[in-house]
Amino acid sequence: MTITDIQAQKGMRKITMLTAYDYPTALAVDRARVDMVLVGDSVANVVLGLDSTRGMTMDQMVYHAQAVRRAVKEALVIGDMPYEAYQKDASQSVKNARRFVEEAGCDAVKLEWFDQAVAVSKEIIRAGIPVMGHVGLTPQTAKDFKVQGKNASAARLIIESAMALESAGCFCVLMECVPDRLAALITNRLRIPTIGIGAGPECDGQVLVTHDLLGLFDRRTPKFVLQYEALLDCMVGAFRRFKGDVEEGRFPDKEHSYGMSEEELRKLEEG
Repeated sequence: MTITDIQAQKGMRKITMLTAYDYPTALAVDRARVDMVLVGDSVANVVLGLDSTRGMTMDQMVYHAQAVRRAVKEALVIGDMPYEAYQKDASQSVKNARRFVEEAGCDAVKLEWFDQAVAVSKEIIRAGIPVMGHVGLTPQTAKDFKVQGKNASAARLIIESAMALESAGCFCVLMECVPDRLAALITNRLRIPTIGIGAGPECDGQVLVTHDLLGLFDRRTPKFVLQYEALLDCMVGAFRRFKGDVEEGRFPDKEHSYGMSEEELRKLEEG
């Protein structure tokens, strides 16, 4: 998939995106022919067990992006710019975006809306790196994780932000936790695709955090998540069976052990 491929899907078919932070997960997502893989800073929550994404570093994000890139052959790989990469010091934005491309092989970067989002997006795009914008709920800076744009004035600001990102040259805009009718309005106004997460069915595409989709993260499950599997329960069951088999002497058995010839064993025992 290329940026042009993604943009060509607007109005043609729905676009899919999932998160991945490691080789095996990225391999599965790519083999499922999902369009885009986001190396999200949500790795902080669902893999590292942190309460916030705010502390993720560029070194950590590049490390995870490198693992994902080794697996993905078809999908567009997007590096999620952590807070320190552009909001802590906007002058470092282009340098950090380049790290995703040059060190990890990402095809694009994503950054959340903040007061300099348009200017930073322009600079990164000018450096030849495609940018996905992000409006609505912005986890890196949000104080309350709740639906954004529920009243007219707040909704208008989200519309203006999305349109400004399009004007800046972003190839796509992600909308998180906004009312479905607001998301539909923005989708119809923009020429570029919109990707929703908690933004209703009218977006041009949808994204979920893979660990939520698979039931691997049990701290909280947002309303917008559809859990397709309960893999955490499956894993616990498998681990319990392993524990029981070891304790009861059923594992390892002869089938799962390596042999040695009687002659060589005799030589060993005879010294």
